Amino acid sequence: MDAANLGLVLKPQTVQTQEFWGGAMAEIDTPLCTGCGACVSVCRYYAIFPDPAHLPAYWIDPVACDGCAACVYACPEGAISMVPQQDGYWFHSTTPYGDLFHAELFAGKENSGKLVTLVRQFGRLQARDTDADLVIIDGPPGIGCPVISACSGADLGLIVTEPGQAGFHDMKRILATLQHFRIPAVLCINKADLYQASTDEIIAFAQDQGIEVLGLIPYDEAVPSAMLQGQPVTDAYPGAPASAVIRQSWQAVLNRLLAPKEG
Repeated sequence: MDAANLGLVLKPQTVQTQEFWGGAMAEIDTPLCTGCGACVSVCRYYAIFPDPAHLPAYWIDPVACDGCAACVYACPEGAISMVPQQDGYWFHSTTPYGDLFHAELFAGKENSGKLVTLVRQFGRLQARDTDADLVIIDGPPGIGCPVISACSGADLGLIVTEPGQAGFHDMKRILATLQHFRIPAVLCINKADLYQASTDEIIAFAQDQGIEVLGLIPYDEAVPSAMLQGQPVTDAYPGAPASAVIRQSWQAVLNRLLAPKEG
């Protein structure tokens, strides 16, 4: 939902569109404002300025406002209120691969963690209603709120990394996040043959952590070619080396998820 791109390759056909109202911004009722400046003194985001058209009243910049509501409580005149804001849209679509619940967050908007949670809830309801075996969540990068919302309660986390210091560093961070929430993790290394020394280092680290490496996807020009066509590489070039490893890795994920539970 932050720079969402799955729709570029999955060819979704939208069947439902809903507004997402995730946050609120402070607004000043100009006639009630006496210009005392109490709101300015508590605003940590420097979002409140004198209103040249209505002096001595103040004005709140909606771009700078973080929606913390400190000014609302500080105003002795009750001139400031929190106004709900639309932050984006979420969608239910059909694709050749199954139902897709996805979203688009407006530029500069926050609350992506709330939006991830909302989309997940509706995805789970659809899975329950259709007796689906699995719900696949495409997690965002990083370890922030949207990542935590995406992985919370998951049965398995598939980490995709690439050789190099940046990829290795980010892999460690998301692994620590999954371990904190006690979510089992497996690993897949993309472009694994571009920097063998780093790939070997990642594999050694995974073995030390008891993390299974499910696949080593080679650098394959079929991947960018498929992207230019707006298709998954496994559809555009099913015989490509990358496609073969992706299918192998996915089957390994299925084997882990659908294996009979012990006890």
